[in-house]
Formats: sequence, C-alpha cells, structure tokens
Amino acid sequence: MRTDAIFIAVDVSEEIAGDATLAAKLAEACPVDIFAQADGGGVEIVRENLDECVLCGLCLAVVNGDPPAQLDVIKLYDEGAKLTV
Repeated sequence: MRTDAIFIAVDVSEEIAGDATLAAKLAEACPVDIFAQADGGGVEIVRENLDECVLCGLCLAVVNGDPPAQLDVIKLYDEGAKLTV
C-alpha cells in the first residue's frame, strides 16, 4: 500500500499492512502522526500528514527486521531516494 503526497511517499508492504501490533507501534513512534491504526487494526497512512515528515527514521526502526524493506519512506523531491537509518 503506497500513499503519495507532494514531497514524501510511504510504501507499506502487504505483509505488514494488516499487522495490528505493528500499526500501534508505528502510530506511537511517528512524531507527526503519519501512521494510525485502521478500524480493522492494520496500518493506516494519514495522507494529509505525509509532508510533515521530519525524516527521523523512527518508523523504519519499528519495522526493522526480516525482510528489512517492509516500509519505505520515499523522498519524491530527491528523485525517489529512500530514507535509510
């Protein structure tokens, strides 16, 4: 599931999109509320907050594991470069 704004896009893999525990951790970790827990418990991306991203990498740290590329923060203003931690 990918959501784009003007400057930032977030791509969450289908493998983790429905994970209620991970959704809660992402919602708690993000200082600008890009992530929320959907009614069904999975990950919801709050589009109107995407361009507030401060590139802190806390969301990437939450999903750091196997496989490591389960969530991408994409800098649309930088030729699609991905945020790394």
